[in-house]
Amino acid sequence: MGCMLSAASCNKWWMDDILKTKDYGGEQKGIEKLGENHVFFLPYLMGERSPHNDPNARGTFIGMTMDTTREEMTQAVLEGVAFALRDSFEVAKSLGIKIDRTKICGGGAKSPLWKKMIANIFNVKVDVPVAEEGPAMGGAMLAAVAAGEFKSVEEIAGKFVKVKETVEPDPELAKKYDEKYKQFKAIYPALKPVFNIIK
Repeated sequence: MGCMLSAASCNKWWMDDILKTKDYGGEQKGIEKLGENHVFFLPYLMGERSPHNDPNARGTFIGMTMDTTREEMTQAVLEGVAFALRDSFEVAKSLGIKIDRTKICGGGAKSPLWKKMIANIFNVKVDVPVAEEGPAMGGAMLAAVAAGEFKSVEEIAGKFVKVKETVEPDPELAKKYDEKYKQFKAIYPALKPVFNIIK
């Protein structure tokens, strides 16, 4: 999904620019209570395109208290990106597209925690391909089909796309995340009038 690129950059922004660290794994070590975070993050640092076509949308933390920890805010960023991706996933499902698995690659695929979040927030199996750089590989594969080297995308994908790991959702955690997603979905509509004021 194209939205993965801009959404995932939220994690880079949070780690590099706000926490001033490159130790992404270290920052995730203290995150243990999945599906129970009371802090939410809207990952709209560059506006939003899908499914909310709103250039005025902004990144927002909500639900913090005096007890909120650094780990909970980091968790909110990771979950917020996954929830925003689920928004687009839900649009596909509403069109009758049956999706029971997805793939994750790039930096996000290096995080066991984020892979687990994606699997449970989407409630689908998450395949991790051997080739980490999916967009470049996908572009090369499309070019090979266009040049006539392969008859179809399915043919070249069958030859080159190999899965090294599959993360499966846990029914209990997926249920918790489904409730959290419902809460997440209520935040943008409530804040949209505010975004239009502070643009």
